[in-house]
Amino acid sequence: MLMTVWKRHGLIFGAGAVCVLVNGSGIGPLWITGVALLALGGLLHWLLVRRQRPLAAREPVAVGVPVTGRWTALNGPATKVPSHTHSHAQTYAIDLTYAPGDGEDQGPPFATVWPFGRRPERFPTFGRPVLAPADGVVVAVEGRMRDHWSRTSLPGYGFLYPEGFVRGLGRPRHLWGNHVLLDVGDGVVAGFAHLRRGSVTVAVGDRVRAGQPIGACGNSGNSSEPHLHFQLMDGPDPVTARGVPFRWAYLDETSGTEHTGVPEDTTLFSGRV
Repeated sequence: MLMTVWKRHGLIFGAGAVCVLVNGSGIGPLWITGVALLALGGLLHWLLVRRQRPLAAREPVAVGVPVTGRWTALNGPATKVPSHTHSHAQTYAIDLTYAPGDGEDQGPPFATVWPFGRRPERFPTFGRPVLAPADGVVVAVEGRMRDHWSRTSLPGYGFLYPEGFVRGLGRPRHLWGNHVLLDVGDGVVAGFAHLRRGSVTVAVGDRVRAGQPIGACGNSGNSSEPHLHFQLMDGPDPVTARGVPFRWAYLDETSGTEHTGVPEDTTLFSGRV
């Protein structure tokens, strides 16, 4: 019961914000209640994120690259840890965008002011297949959330941050969008987020093999443009699990050298499961 309340800290914070916003009589019972709920929600969030910090260093888990072709690594653990945040077990998460070759559509550029955003279909990453990086069992699926327009402009980025904060007050699916969680054994669960609506090809309980398609890249959830968010964690609940480091066998497309590990940010790489 206590953990359930703890995990719903966003609702407590949101209720506090509503109390403060609708209060029209100055400092009074409603205002005091709102401030108290805001403080409680914020404290519970801080404590939960603190609890999600990895307890000790552990060896990276070897898995396959969950995409094929040439990709760009962004916001990854080879550049900084936590790569995202400890919240939602994102300590060692990485973002991937498809890198088109010569003669392929490069996608729309970043806009300074206008347009605010573009349809996700305009981006070359959208619809690219996502593959299981190891044998495993599907433990969670969400596939009905819409793919929103990109936030690839200065006003769009300005909107993305408060939008992400509000999404963070809800359930994991509000941040992750369409996603698949795959138990790959030894207490490790792989997470794939921001998938395309209607693209998920697996259901809870399915056993999948390494290299099997499980969905496609999209722009659902807290996403600035179509990409794949990938991470490992030590449990099936992103709200309480801790991040787990991973390593890939991949080819650095710029230097032509093979590596085992995680590519640094902006590295062009390719790999196969």
